This record gives sequence, structure tokens and C-alpha cells, in this order.
Amino acid sequence: MAAVIDNATHPAFEKLRSHRIDTLNLEVEEYRHRKTGARHLHLAADNDENVFFVALRTFPMDSTGVAHILEHTALCGSERFPVRDPFFMMIRRSLNTFMNAFTSSDWTAYPFASMNRKDFDNLLSVYLDSVFFSKLDPLDFAQEGHRLEFDTPDNPDTDLVYRGVVYNEMKGAMSSPTSQLWQRLSSHLFQTTTYHYNSGGEPDHIVDLSYDELMAFYRRHYHPSNAIFATYGNIPAQEHHERFEELALKRFDHLDIDLPVHDEKRIFAPVRVEEAYAINEGEGSERKTHIVMGWLLGQSFDLQSNLEAQLLSAILLENSASPLMHALETTDLGHAPSPMCGLEDSNREMTFVCGIEGSEPEKQQELEALIESTLAKVAEEGVSEERLEAILHQLELHQREIAGDHFPYGLQLIMSAISPMVHGGDPVELLDLEPVLAKLREKIRDPQFVPDLIRRNLLDNPHRVTLTLRPDEQLEARRQEAIHQALAKKKASLTAEEVQHLVERAAALEERQMRKDDDSILPKVDLSDVPLQMPEPECRFDGDLSAAIYARGTNGLIYEQIVVPVPELTEEELLLLPYYTALISEVGCGDLDYLQMQDRISAESGGIGASFSAKGRIDDVQDVSGYIVFNGKALARNRSALTRLLRDVFTGARFDEKERVREIIAQIRARREQAVTGSGHALAMGAASQGMSVGGWLSFRLGGLAGIRGTKELDSSLKDPKALTALCDKLANLHTKVSEQARQFLVIGEEEQLPAMVDDLKSCWKDVGSAGSSSWVMAPVDYTAREAWLTSTQVNFCAKAYKTVSVDHPDAAALTVLGGFLRNGYLHRAIREKGGAYGGGAGQDSVNGAFRFFSYRDPRLAETLDDFDKALEWLHTAEHGDQELEESILGVIGQLDKPRSPAGAARHAFHNKLFGRSPEQRARFRERVLATTLEDLKRVASTWLVPEKASVAVVTSPDNRKVVGDLGLAIEEM
Repeated sequence: MAAVIDNATHPAFEKLRSHRIDTLNLEVEEYRHRKTGARHLHLAADNDENVFFVALRTFPMDSTGVAHILEHTALCGSERFPVRDPFFMMIRRSLNTFMNAFTSSDWTAYPFASMNRKDFDNLLSVYLDSVFFSKLDPLDFAQEGHRLEFDTPDNPDTDLVYRGVVYNEMKGAMSSPTSQLWQRLSSHLFQTTTYHYNSGGEPDHIVDLSYDELMAFYRRHYHPSNAIFATYGNIPAQEHHERFEELALKRFDHLDIDLPVHDEKRIFAPVRVEEAYAINEGEGSERKTHIVMGWLLGQSFDLQSNLEAQLLSAILLENSASPLMHALETTDLGHAPSPMCGLEDSNREMTFVCGIEGSEPEKQQELEALIESTLAKVAEEGVSEERLEAILHQLELHQREIAGDHFPYGLQLIMSAISPMVHGGDPVELLDLEPVLAKLREKIRDPQFVPDLIRRNLLDNPHRVTLTLRPDEQLEARRQEAIHQALAKKKASLTAEEVQHLVERAAALEERQMRKDDDSILPKVDLSDVPLQMPEPECRFDGDLSAAIYARGTNGLIYEQIVVPVPELTEEELLLLPYYTALISEVGCGDLDYLQMQDRISAESGGIGASFSAKGRIDDVQDVSGYIVFNGKALARNRSALTRLLRDVFTGARFDEKERVREIIAQIRARREQAVTGSGHALAMGAASQGMSVGGWLSFRLGGLAGIRGTKELDSSLKDPKALTALCDKLANLHTKVSEQARQFLVIGEEEQLPAMVDDLKSCWKDVGSAGSSSWVMAPVDYTAREAWLTSTQVNFCAKAYKTVSVDHPDAAALTVLGGFLRNGYLHRAIREKGGAYGGGAGQDSVNGAFRFFSYRDPRLAETLDDFDKALEWLHTAEHGDQELEESILGVIGQLDKPRSPAGAARHAFHNKLFGRSPEQRARFRERVLATTLEDLKRVASTWLVPEKASVAVVTSPDNRKVVGDLGLAIEEM
């Protein structure tokens, strides 16, 4: 269905303008609701993945997390849909391609996407009612926000504790040193505005928020006069307007909403502060300090200032050849550049941050001197026009690329436009960058332009904060003791009536959580609405070149891959693969050193990289094949340069720049260590399923918890020059093995680009021979794991796994449906609502033949592991209806049919074929999913999910050492 640009406007709305953006193939339309002043940005596109997004400007002036808790609580029942949990219930009865809600620092948004019109309309009715007519039950506030409760809720003799989903979510989020680093830096850069506070909530402050304060915040902020609507896709704006008006807007009048939004008051001398973050007792504090410098820049919604700041950030930090990034990577003041490095432009005013991690507090002045001298040198010497053109090339490529493999493309466009709409800028300008890029191309011809930019924004800008965040082994113990004492004091002061109130509220909350709501009032799609299987992108094959060629609408970009089978490797070489693929685009090549290669990659492509993937056969997870993939993308005009670049890296990458290799390993270590508290559930599931297949073992050893520990050990060993030399030699030998393998190509672009791309490949590779393929083989893996991994975290991540079947086994489909069935019917209530975790669920991993239970940011541990077993008891003993089964089937089909970007769909089809996942096999699996019965679920659970055979893994704090020991788990130190 083509996009319809209808000039007829709904009488409740006035059209402000319409603007065509050819580079995005979009018509941007802007409207205002006449009565309330609500704004609507519509991105009309020839795309049936329609997106809805409504944002409220929210400017909290404390760290109680009021906006975040309200985001959760608003989705717990509304006027038309007075059920306890319409948001999660709609996830189950929908074919959505995306459903969520976000709390940003200064807005709260409720987005969804769907390719099914009936489903879109269903979700729109629920979302609008949830946002504008929310019930906000006090019990939902207690569940989602925070509550005071006895440890055993009906026993006043037990200790008082704090519980709540957001409370535990933020305990998990703020366990990360980088989260603390950003929040502390913001609090000093912004002294008087909303950005001074943690909009997600600081756990110690969340417990201060009252229900009445939540209600007052809702009444003030959740009004159409404070709302921004945005839509994308092929539903005409007028149809959206009819629904907006009918479902919500007609019931409101204009409201003057005065929010505390203004520019930050400037400071006139740099500020230096030192703060602490918690590490485990006995862990040691050496080289664990973060030091960052942050500057407050201009308004983010001034597009000229914004792009100049982006240009400045890229000049200084884009890659290792950028002068400031080079200085931070090569200094011995710290371990690696800070993950904070870069430009933050989502707030009203932008911030530029740089710094290091793995340092010591006393290095602060030396780091300041290094950064200042580097900036002064760039200001003095300027930057070549070629380098500036390469950066503008990256901005153009980023604007043109149609993404959408992990996040709907339309939602990405809306998210980039929302910031100027919140702050008073022009969203159309931001989406249509071409005119501003043209102006910048003019400006960079002036050799003084960049030096002036550096002086004005950084060197001569006194609104600057240097933050030193040092480790403290006693901090968490002091914090917990303070909480314990405060709760003990609180308990001692409780009256009999207050004790009774806490017991009664806990009972009322449990009764509400256990109540079966009448969900028939919610709209739904059913199996009759499920579309036919999505067609495969068409592929043609060039036998001379061994190339798969896809013609796709890629908006002027081309994509290329070189694919080789993994050669015969020792276990040591196998464990080096993640470092090899990470380093390949970071080292020198041929006659060029790594700095020159970084410049070349930036000028000639949109980035290159390499990856390793391995999968079992569709009928045997233990029989694994693996491939190493070299990939790149570029604007079509650079197609020949991209082909040459990939060939040169494939044939000529070298690993003799030892200090460079050491720096990159240090950066990999830093990134991996930071991932633990954000991805703890995935890491725990990987640890639990490590012994069930070759793929599970590889995942655990290469990218999982064992891989993270291995990276720390490798990085520490490289202080010895002999170890570093040995590593470089091993990487070079590995590269020789890889480059001798037989290769095939993947080529994706628009039809008119493809003949020239194929010709380029043929001429570029005609003189490069290959020695044929050696075969990589791994012995089957089969053992049980029971492990507890200890790290610095205030919450737990729990997992239990069972060995199951490969994707083409008749039981794989039913096991896949079972995951959603257990989550929807039991685990969500037991682990999130009652247990207070941020999330929990279960799912079948047919690639690795494992069924895994998990919890995320969970205050409980042993009780959650018990709940995994109780979910299976519930499956066999409770009464179940056909609707619950249908909802679980819909969830699986929705995942199977998730749309991808044009290039992503081609890549997916190619790699499916590579690993034997044919369209016929996928159709077979889909048919089995649709035919799954309740008896199938019980049968596969009885067959494969036997509690005595489970593997268990948890990621937890050292404080729980005794608890996990009592559970019989082996202790693993991170």
C-alpha cells in the first residue's frame, strides 16, 4: 500500500506544514490540535510497519523517580480498561513489532509499532486510555514504585524491608559505575535544572515519594496541552486524528502548563569534585578510579550548534586516529578511555565529555593537563579538510541508512525528532540534514573554523566539571547499615494501627496480584489475523564469484560481506576469535599503520568489522559449523573503495603494533566488565546452559561470564612484554589461517548498483588465491552446571536451564510456545509483581538446544529458583484455557515475523541459508507452532523439563556467598 498524502485535515486539527525529504523517502507533516494545543508530527512513508508515539514533557525536580514510577503505574489499568495489567496483557494478545514505555531525563514516552491495522487500532485505544485516563491505584504504586513491608508480609515480628519494581530496577541500574559516573557528572554540570536529578530515581530517594506526590505530578504533566504525538507509516494523518480526537482529545480543554524548563545558569570557573562508588570488600581498589571532564555547550535544538558539536566530537573522538581519543588510548594514566566519551545532545543543552577509567585519584591534574594540551594543539594546528570531509561523509551516511533490525525504523526517526520538539526546536530541520550539511561543507573551508570551535566550546569555556569517581570497599556496607538502622528505627516507632495497615496492605496487594481479571474487555487479535509467512528476499547467485546478490531499497547505501568457514583451530585459537574479530578493523594493514587505517576506513566507508558465528545443524545442536564474516557498508559512490578496503584488510591486516593490541584488549576488558550489571540475565542463562551443546559452551567461553573473566586475565597478563609478543604472533597466525580459507561474498544494494559492484569484486579479487578450506570440528558437550558468579551488584540475576532439542525436532515448536505460556501465566506474576524483580521469564533456545528460565534485577534468589519449579507444577495442576495458549502462539509468531531493514532482511536470509535454515524448514516450524495444543505443552514439559536435571547459574553479590553455598552452587569469582 502506497503512502497517502491527504491534504484534507480533520476539523479538530490545523495543519502547520508539510515537507518532503527525498533522502529519507518521507513526507513530514506537522499539525496542532486546535483546542488543547497538542502537537502531532506525522512521517508519511510507504511502509506498513506503522508506529505510534506519545510523549509528555516531564521535568522532575528531585530524584524520587516520580516520572519513572508514573510511567510504570500509568500502564496498570485505566478508565476503559480497569484491569490490573493492560500493558502486559496486550503484549500477549497482539502482533506488535514493538511495545514499550521510556522515561528520559525530560520526557516520558509510550510507543508501539505494528504491521497489522486491527492490532494498531487495538493498541492505540489502550495506550491513549492508559496515558490520559489512568486509574493509578495506590496498590499499583506500592507494587511498581516502592512499599514498606515486613520481610514475611503477614508477620510483624520480621524485619521491615523496602520492595517495589522500580526500586529494584534502579538498584540494579545504579550498581553500574558508569551509570553513577553519568549521574554524578550531570548533577554538577546542571545545578538548577531537571538534569541535576536522576529521573529514573535514586533508590535512597525513591522511598521518599508519596502517592499524593505521584498523583499531583500526573495531573500536572499528563495532559494533551503538554503532549507530543508522533506517527510513522502508511496510515494517513487524518485517520490518526479521528482516533486521537474520539478516544481522548475531545474531553480536554487547553491548560497552561508552566514547567521549570530553562537554560542552566553558567559557572565561571572550572569545578573539581571527588566522589566514591562501591566495590566489593577485599576486591582491591588499585586502578579502579574513573576521571572525566565535562563541558556544558549550547542548545541541542539549535541545529547549527548541534551539528557543529557533533563535528567537534567526531574530530576529537571518532576513532583512534582522532587526536583526543589517541591521547586517551595511549596514556598510561588510565586503563582505557571512559565509556562516557562523546557528545550528549538529548538534553536541552549539550554536554561534551572525555576521560579515562582504570586510573588513580591523584592522576586527576595530569589528565586535565593532557586533555588541555591536546585540545590546544588541535586548535593551533587545525584539521585537514580531507578529515573534515570524512566526518561529514559519516553524518550523511548515518542520516541515509535505513535501520530497523533491532528497533523499528520509524521509531528511530521519531526518537531523533522528539528532542527538538520537547525543547522548542524544529524537528523537520533535524530530519532533513542535507541543507545544514551543505552549510557545514562551506564553513570547513575556513582553516580557522575548527580552531575557533575548539576554543569557544572547550578551551575558553569555564562551565566545566572534572569528576573523580574512586572505589570504596566500605561504601556499600555503610549504606546497607544506614538503611538497616533507619528501618529498625522506623519499625520501633510503628503504632499498632500502622503495623496493622502494613499487614493489611500486603494482603490486599497479594490478593490483587492473584486475582484473575476479566480480560475480555481488552481488544485482541487472534490466530485468524496472523499473516502468511513473510516472503524471502530474492537472491541471485554468481557462480564465478561465489556471490549471493540481493537487490534491496537501501536508500543509496551498499553492503558487502566476505564469508569464510572457520578453519581447523586449537582450543587456544578458538578462544582468541573474539579478540581477532574485534582487532581486525583496529590494526594496521599493509603499508598503513593503524592510525592511517582509521582515517581510511572513515573516509571510504560507513565502518567495517568482523564477526564469528556458529550454529548446530537443524537436527543436531552438537554438530556445529562456524563462519567468520568480514563486513562493511558505504554510500554507493564509494562502492569500489569499500571493496578494496575489505580485500586489503582480509589479505593484509597485521598484528605487529603491540601497544595498539594491548590498548584494544584493555578497552574490550572495560566494556565487558561494564556489561555484567546490564546483561546479567543473559550472562546467567549462558552460564546455566554452557554444558548442553557446543554452541552453549562457545557462547559461555567466548562472550559469557567465563569469557569476561578470561579477558580480565588476558589483559592483566599483557603487562609482560613476552606475553604481548606471544599474543600478537598467535593473532597473526590465526589471520593467516583465516585468509587461506575458501570465501564467498554477500552483496546488497539497489538494483542499478549491483552490476558495477559485482564487476568491482571480480576485478579486485582476481589475483587473490585461496588454499581451500580446512574443517573446524568440535566434540559434543554434555555436562551439568551449578554456579554462582560473584560481582558488585545490589540485585540478582537467576537462571535455570534444561537440555532440550534442536530447531527441527517436532518438540521445538511446543517448547518455544511453552516459554511464553509460563511467563504470561505464572512467572510474570510470581517474579515481577510479587517478587519485585524488574523482569522474569522463560524461553526455548533451539539454536543451542536449551530451555532457560531467568530473572532480571531481582531482589530474591533462592525463592526465584523455587518459582521456576513452581511454574512447572502450575502448568500441570492449574486449569488453563484456549485463550492463554493462543496468546502464547501469537507471541511466537510475532517474533518470527518481526520486520527487518531492507539490508537486514537480505543478511538474515543469506545467513539462514548458510546454516541450513531453509524457507521450507522455517515454514515447517511455523506450522508446528500454530498447531501446538495444551497437551503438547504438558507433554514436552514432562519430557524435557525435569527439575532434578536442571543446570543453575546466578549472578549475585558476595554478600550472598552463604546463600548460594547452601544451595550447592560452586562459587565463581569474576
